[in-house]
Amino acid sequence: MRMLPDHVTAEPMRSVLLLVDFTGASFNDDAIRTLKETAIFDKAYIKKAAWIGAESLPISLREDVSKFSGREFPIFKSLTEAMEWLTQD
Repeated sequence: MRMLPDHVTAEPMRSVLLLVDFTGASFNDDAIRTLKETAIFDKAYIKKAAWIGAESLPISLREDVSKFSGREFPIFKSLTEAMEWLTQD
């Protein structure tokens, strides 16, 4: 997550399609804070974002990140579903 801004800000505003795979991920307080900060920082560069593997994340964490950043993070059950949604339009 800490490296993401370097890559995202090299792209035009509102142009990045972001796919985040949380499969097998675990979080501590630092990771949660970094996730929230990054979601705000890269907001202007993201056209669409999709999450997969997030079913194991507590709903309260998902809602907190969304509320904190003012963004929606659709969750998909498969990579295929997420990629189809990201690339439609």
